[in-house]
Amino acid sequence: MKLKSIVKLILCACVAGLTISGPVSAVTETITPPAIPLVACDPYFSIWSNTDALNEGVTRHWTGRPHPITSLVSVDGKAFRLMGEKPSALDAMKQVAVEVLPTQTIYTFEGAGVSVKMTFLQAALPDDIDLMSRPVVYLTWDISSLDKKKHQVSVYFDAAMDLVVNDQAQRVSWGEEKIWGMKTLKAGSVSQNILGRKGDNVRIDWGYFYLSSANNQKADATIARPETCRDSFVSGSDMPEQISYIEECTVEDDSCPVMAMQFSRKVKSSGTQSCQVILAYDDLESVLYFGQNLSAYWKKDGKTIDKVIREASKDYRSIARRCAAFDAELIEDLKAAGGDDYVIIGNLAYRQALAANKIVADKKGMPLMFSKENFSNGCMGTVDVFYPFAPQVLLLNPTLAKASFVPILEYGRSERWRFPFAPHDIGTYPHAMGQVYGGGERTEDNQMPVEECGNMILLVGAVVQAENDIKFARQYWDVLTVWAEYLKSKGLDPENQLCTDDFAGHLAHNVNLSVKAIVALGAYAKMAVMMGETETAKSYRNTAEQYTKQWMEMADDGDHYRLAFDKPGTWSQKYNLVWDRLLGLKLFPESVAKKEMAYYRKVQNEYGLPLDNRSKYTKLDWIIWTASITGNKDDFEALAAPIVKFLDKTPDRVPMTDWYWTHDARHRGFQARPVVGGVFIRLMDNAKVWNKWVKRADSVDGTWAKLPKPPKIVDIVPMSIDEHYDWFYTFDAPKDNNWFAADFDPAAAGWKTGKAGFGTNGTPGAYLGTEWNSSDIWVTRKFELGKLACRPMLLAHHDEDAEVYINGILAAKLLGFTGSGQPFKLTDKAYKSLKEGTNTISIHCHQTTGGQYIDAGLVEVIPQKQDD
Repeated sequence: MKLKSIVKLILCACVAGLTISGPVSAVTETITPPAIPLVACDPYFSIWSNTDALNEGVTRHWTGRPHPITSLVSVDGKAFRLMGEKPSALDAMKQVAVEVLPTQTIYTFEGAGVSVKMTFLQAALPDDIDLMSRPVVYLTWDISSLDKKKHQVSVYFDAAMDLVVNDQAQRVSWGEEKIWGMKTLKAGSVSQNILGRKGDNVRIDWGYFYLSSANNQKADATIARPETCRDSFVSGSDMPEQISYIEECTVEDDSCPVMAMQFSRKVKSSGTQSCQVILAYDDLESVLYFGQNLSAYWKKDGKTIDKVIREASKDYRSIARRCAAFDAELIEDLKAAGGDDYVIIGNLAYRQALAANKIVADKKGMPLMFSKENFSNGCMGTVDVFYPFAPQVLLLNPTLAKASFVPILEYGRSERWRFPFAPHDIGTYPHAMGQVYGGGERTEDNQMPVEECGNMILLVGAVVQAENDIKFARQYWDVLTVWAEYLKSKGLDPENQLCTDDFAGHLAHNVNLSVKAIVALGAYAKMAVMMGETETAKSYRNTAEQYTKQWMEMADDGDHYRLAFDKPGTWSQKYNLVWDRLLGLKLFPESVAKKEMAYYRKVQNEYGLPLDNRSKYTKLDWIIWTASITGNKDDFEALAAPIVKFLDKTPDRVPMTDWYWTHDARHRGFQARPVVGGVFIRLMDNAKVWNKWVKRADSVDGTWAKLPKPPKIVDIVPMSIDEHYDWFYTFDAPKDNNWFAADFDPAAAGWKTGKAGFGTNGTPGAYLGTEWNSSDIWVTRKFELGKLACRPMLLAHHDEDAEVYINGILAAKLLGFTGSGQPFKLTDKAYKSLKEGTNTISIHCHQTTGGQYIDAGLVEVIPQKQDD
């Protein structure tokens, strides 16, 4: 619940005493953001404040789990809290403002005769992909005297070990890192199971966190128990000695330390004294891409985290100036395009959208940008997620847009993808091993064929528009043509299928989805002209024009257009219509957008325009798209204003959600998602602004490496998607500790029999044979095995954590969840236990939240010759 104190979200251009010359429109609004970004580098290195004041609560990962970072200040011997809720007995210095800008968050505190400004600065500069990809955040304290007197001021900071584990039961290690010119502390998990964990509600537990400060900052540093460090600071004592590494220490142990630094400054009656730390995270490996581990983009030239931290420290002032200049210019553009409310929305969206992505380098050093479906299902590179996100990068750097599209384009044209429509995703983050959503790669069930085909053609068309060059589309013209043909045959009146708003369920004759198909056909025709395929362009343009006429007749409902062609008295947001305007297609007459807009302005609720007539919930990103369909600023501001009211009044303290209720401002679902990057679509309507940003972007010229050829997967022991096998199962913890042994008799133990898979209806990708809705399930069965051609792998669809045993030997530990059957390596002992004839597989699966499901089999994964 929100606290009563008022937080000022001041949107201006200033950082650490650095200002930008020239006119800058400062926008001041008194609102209370639901959550404020502090560290927003990628889906794992992400820390937020969800309280009115920074010193009123613990800082958190975007998932809501505590990721505590703490700061204290001592003025003339009296200590105060600046950040965090501990020590709770200590007074909190009064927070007087918080400023959220595109690349930085600035808190200002006042008390004991001084002002303390804390700035979190992240070089999220779109014209420098290398810099943007660095997992580095500066935290700077600027202290000045308010009473014109001298003061002795000390600043303290610590970071908890929660930052390097998924859960507090995991063990951690720590120590000092030798980086020339820097004082640096380092911590990481003991297990270092690199890329071993995937899924949605998870945090990284591999790689290392670094807390660093330049030697000229004169920091005292230690790694010791938090109470000891903080008590020493409050009492004015020296920092305690560093605790030696204790292997058995877990984060939840009382003995678990924090990484701490403190600074001492003499503040004069005028001027400012500063101190600074650098927060960094080296994940070692970032993404599993069809069997290849890919590293972060900043590593592509052989750079190490040590070098990056040194460079970050050395280049701070120039980076800060660049960030301030970027912030000021983007704010000016937002204000001119949509007014003060648009500035607030854009500033809160900018880092959040980027933080749900990871930029890596392929084998040629080209950037690949992978989105993560935060708190929706954990999918990776999801087309209908980067479709709404894309305007941010289409506007500011089309190379990053292409870096998001390439994995799907390559996957969609590969032998692995067998369907005539675009894929939905390429895996579960951070494992890009093939689609997991709906029917995965095996069936057309629960796919989004019209949705994803339209998305991909429109996005490639937008890249062509931004760069005024057909080069990128030419590389993928073959697969784009296949998808255009699909839309030509299926797009005008879509069958009963899902669209990106899949939470609303299947819908036949979807009018807004039809709009997408029509404008995508127009975009394909426009690209065909640039390809020199005149007859193809003419044919597709004629089809798009004919479909537009049919659409207007079929969808008309008097003063608006319908939700579905066969449902009079309904309505929906036609957010896909915005592309007709942005791509200059001129398929739909302006009267269509004007007619819809007039209706929207009548039916919107206090906190926004509902998605359609079926429910009062909405999507924040789609409102901004819908608000942009006429190009009229007054229309835009009328639909944007309720969004800001929602952001101020919502009682749910999560990073800006895109799915909420328009009548009471409650969070409906989703948080910290990349889709909020879609709010920048309004700026793409100004060709001068769009061209300005594109021209200065960091354009990486070259072609991407071909997708590693996916291996051939042959079933040995099929899962229930092919045949519902009988298993023995129990929901009660087995009394026999050897329940997984090959000679265990489940029938004698009273276990029931049922067909796999086991789980609940609605779990993504589930093929339900037996309902399981308790917290735990134990299953076992016998299977027959013939002669093996190569080493088999476990094929498992699990939601959530599972231990799998083969012939009584632990074969795999599965963490998180998958949306379909995914291959996992068997332990050596389990593999060696396999024999021709009868074998046993046994599984314990534990569910914590959301859907639940377990099913498993065995496959042979046969490597294919890799492309160059």
